[in-house]
Amino acid sequence: MPRPLRNVAQGLTHHTYSRCHGKRNLLLGKYGRKYFIESIRECQERYDFELIAAEIVANHIHLIIKTNRDKQTISRIMQYIKARIAEKYNRATGETGAFWNERFGSTVIEEAENPPEYLLWLLWYIGYNPVRKGLSRNPRTNDIGFINCYLDRNHIIPIKITLHYFFFRLGNTFEDCVTRFLFYEEAYLKRLAVYF
Repeated sequence: MPRPLRNVAQGLTHHTYSRCHGKRNLLLGKYGRKYFIESIRECQERYDFELIAAEIVANHIHLIIKTNRDKQTISRIMQYIKARIAEKYNRATGETGAFWNERFGSTVIEEAENPPEYLLWLLWYIGYNPVRKGLSRNPRTNDIGFINCYLDRNHIIPIKITLHYFFFRLGNTFEDCVTRFLFYEEAYLKRLAVYF
C-alpha cells in the first residue's frame, strides 16, 4: 500500500519531527546541538520561512515551521536541514550510511480541530520533551531554549524564532500574551502528572 501524500500546502504551520536511525542517540551532547543549530541557521539564510519552535532531543528533533506562500515547501526545508545535520555528523565522526530513521513526520496545525489551542499546547509539549527524557529539568534551560522567546521579548537564542500569530491573539500586550501562555504550561503539567 503506498504511503499517503504529505500535505505541503504553503502559507501554513507544520509541526515536523524526525528520528535518528535505529532510534540511536546520535544527537546527544554538544555536537548534536552544534550541528542542529548550524543546519537551521544555514537553512534560514538560504530559504524563506518562519521558524516557530525548534527542539533537539537525544534521538529526534521537533520543528514548527510556517512556510510562506510561493516559497519553499516544508519538504524542501526539512530535506535541507536533515541533510546538513547528517553531513556534519558523518564528516565529524567518519561514519557512513543513514543518519535518519525514516521520512519526517508532519502535521498541519491549521487543520487541527482548534488550531490556536493545539499550537499553544504543542509549544509546551515540545519544550518539555527533553524534560520528559531526563535531559533537562525545565524547558527554559533546554539546549535551544526556544520557549524563552515566548516568555521574554528580548531573549536571544542561537537561531531566529518567529513568534506565531496565534500567540499574539492571547492578549493586547506582550505581557498579557505571556500570562495567558503560562496557563497552557499549567494545563500541560497537569496532564503530564496524570501519566507519572
